[in-house]
Amino acid sequence: MGMLRVFLLINFANRNESYYNYKSSVTLYLCVETKVYSVLKIKYKDMLKLKIRLVTCMLLMVVLGVQAGGRFVHVKGMDLIQPNGEKLYIQGTNLGNWLNPEGYMFGFKSVNSAWMIDLLLKEMVGPDEAAAFWKQFKDNYITCKDIAFIREQGANTIRLPFHYKLFTDEDYMGLTSHQDGFCRVDSVVKWCRENHLYLILDMHDCPGGQTGDNIDDSYGYPWLFDSEASQQLFCDIWQRIAARYKDEPVILGYELMNEPIAPHFENKEALNNKLEPLYKRAVNAIRQVDKNHVILLGGARWNSDFYMFTDWTFDDNIMYTCHRYGNEPTAEAIKDYLEFREKTGLPMYMGEIGHNTIEWQTRFVKLMKQLNIGYTFWPYKKVDGSCMMGFSKPEHWDSVVVKYSEAPRKTFKEMREAHPRQETVRQLLSQFIENCRFDNCHPQRDYIKSLRLKP
Repeated sequence: MGMLRVFLLINFANRNESYYNYKSSVTLYLCVETKVYSVLKIKYKDMLKLKIRLVTCMLLMVVLGVQAGGRFVHVKGMDLIQPNGEKLYIQGTNLGNWLNPEGYMFGFKSVNSAWMIDLLLKEMVGPDEAAAFWKQFKDNYITCKDIAFIREQGANTIRLPFHYKLFTDEDYMGLTSHQDGFCRVDSVVKWCRENHLYLILDMHDCPGGQTGDNIDDSYGYPWLFDSEASQQLFCDIWQRIAARYKDEPVILGYELMNEPIAPHFENKEALNNKLEPLYKRAVNAIRQVDKNHVILLGGARWNSDFYMFTDWTFDDNIMYTCHRYGNEPTAEAIKDYLEFREKTGLPMYMGEIGHNTIEWQTRFVKLMKQLNIGYTFWPYKKVDGSCMMGFSKPEHWDSVVVKYSEAPRKTFKEMREAHPRQETVRQLLSQFIENCRFDNCHPQRDYIKSLRLKP
């Protein structure tokens, strides 16, 4: 936020009285940024008698109090409270696929994680052209126009999924050093501030992989939980992020990891038992530099299991987050979430929901509002529909790019035999960038209406 703007106002009880009348009653107000705080009410003559040091100390205490707890969303029981004291009920969307590409949002099937997509691009057009595509993709897929549109639909919160590699010197989305993670997040923070939106930072892809599936861009197993080096890097990155944004009230909170520990593994219970200790370790790292922001913790098995958590008192500003795709839109279907919330007395937030029928979404949103569970739908934008903002695939995309992605490519001979014309692929990639730009997208009005973002 930069330098805090503070003003002291004096209000006289009787506007017809001269302020030279020592019997006049006055009220001192402290204005911090756009908030006004009543400090004390005294006689004018007494105000003049106050020692300047006393006034200074009093105002300093108020300012410090405002800085410490008055500028950030915080947890209070099962609710989130805004700086103005009003309850925050989260409603919004996810900027999925922008900083964490997923294959199905490009129309791919078996090529479904970021490293697979990147490899596919390098095979078709070479590493330099692939890097150029990723830069154009990051510059155009989400812009200030997208954020303004989200706000216009009635949202108050955006969840930003990101890959840990954006904060390292590892090869990712066209860069091998000087990654642009902070630059990209800074842009979203600015756009959210301009549009009066809160922002949740979600590490969707953690070092080593926290899920063991395509969604964490890993290698088929949640190596994070077996690797001390990955765990340390995980905590270090979060500490760096928290240090940068510790004074940023636009940010609602930090979601430490997305959908940890898929249910595919024989040792899943042993893995589940490692989840809470790692959360505590990361929270401790964050609190060394940032005591202001909410920290969000997700359950195992697609953010659906919470039974492995035994301690929710180790920090006074944490909450939990769940996901739901499918099943009946009833309270019975999410009773485990509700029971866990009652046990902890902390907020529960539906970080991902969607990819269903308009009727299902409408009913589930109504239910979540009744149950006081805020939500952000997944995703905001993708090819075709089932999102707030859809866009069309380029003509021949499926018959050229998708076809090659599904062709046998295990050997160099197979790659050569299936390889499409490079110039054709370049043209299709360029058209994909053009189609995904805000001005060329198509708002999905029925979908948006089902989210019930507006009263």
